Amino acid sequence: MPQMGESIAEGTVSRWLKKVGDNVKRDEPLFEISTDKVDAEIPSPSAGILVEILIGEGQTVAIQTVVARLETDAAVAASAPPAAPSAPAAAPVSAPVTASAVTPPAPVVASAAPSALTAPVGSFEERVRTKSSPLVRKMAAAHGVEIAGMSGTGIAGRVTRKDLDAVLAAKPAPSVAAVVGASMHAPAGIEARGPLPTPWAGDTVEPMSKIRKLTSDHMALAIKVATHVTSFFEVDLTRVARIRTAMRKDFEAQSGQKLTYLPFILQAVCAQLKRHPVLNAAVAGNDVILRKPINLGIAVALEPTGLIVPVLKHADELSLTGLARGTNDLAARARSKKLSPTDVQESTFTITNPGVFGSLFGTPIIPVGTTAILGLGAIEKRAKVVTGPDGEETIAIRTCAYFSLSFDHRVIDGADADRFMADLKKSLESVPDNGF
Repeated sequence: MPQMGESIAEGTVSRWLKKVGDNVKRDEPLFEISTDKVDAEIPSPSAGILVEILIGEGQTVAIQTVVARLETDAAVAASAPPAAPSAPAAAPVSAPVTASAVTPPAPVVASAAPSALTAPVGSFEERVRTKSSPLVRKMAAAHGVEIAGMSGTGIAGRVTRKDLDAVLAAKPAPSVAAVVGASMHAPAGIEARGPLPTPWAGDTVEPMSKIRKLTSDHMALAIKVATHVTSFFEVDLTRVARIRTAMRKDFEAQSGQKLTYLPFILQAVCAQLKRHPVLNAAVAGNDVILRKPINLGIAVALEPTGLIVPVLKHADELSLTGLARGTNDLAARARSKKLSPTDVQESTFTITNPGVFGSLFGTPIIPVGTTAILGLGAIEKRAKVVTGPDGEETIAIRTCAYFSLSFDHRVIDGADADRFMADLKKSLESVPDNGF
């Protein structure tokens, strides 16, 4: 199990791409993993034959755990006794079950390389004892739980989400007075309670995928932490459409990149974030951190289902070509599971584009650690009343879209958000012929 980032201490084997007995080439994808940060395909370290799978699909183990064995000498592998097939992954439950009948799986003890078994005290084992995943730390902070002194049930005493859920379940529900009197700069920490739904006859029960569980946890935390308000503006993109059409052929020939509306919008967003820095900020208790870099998170829908938000770092320093190349690269690597953990970290402002699916507008949820997210609705032609230079009004066909801005009302007032949107609208409707 590789280490995919400094803060990542474990990973889940989500899918084996090869089976026992298969020939594997060096750097050929061998299995897929899911972590707190990203899903990724793991390449084979060398060519050979996959002779043993030690960790089955769906199992979570610490980094550096041996998950499989490769025989790099084909002759030796052919003469060796056949390896026992790995335990099949648990099939989806097809019969009705109740919540009380579901029990957590027993911990799996995996084989490890001799070096892992003889790791010196104070190295990996000592470090993970005082660590937990970023998700667990965020949840603990949101609920006001101190995990530094907790003894977890994870590997080497690591605090897991299961441990945190147990602590939260044991906490008494806050009184109404306590909730009302809570500081506006601290999450109230109210956990939803109530009976869990149970399957009915004929229902199919499908466990959440790793990325779906992470998305679920992140969205639930985000809606608790920030005070959400959404503002809507209609933006006339007719000038952008004309400029894009005029420069599209030469742009794509010179850069090798498709020219969509998105790079124009990103460039305008960067310019307005410099003018309205509170939308490029983070809330830390009673402090507001105004971020200097402008790192744009670009939401990418995965197939058949799932969502990930890779980050375009220092987007304000990029040209139109750089923005197009950067967003296309991140989207392609997200869909092919080639992102690294650093590719999904340090976002300061997020853009989501449900308009590609035909949605006119929405109310997106603000990612944790930021103060605003911009939603882009479908771009379509509409009949609009246009006032000419002489004051005469006519009906014209215009290329328009609805933009929605969800913002954290703890630190951003409605007037501030609307000024940002008004300036963004103006910059896109008056873009010069040579671009920004």
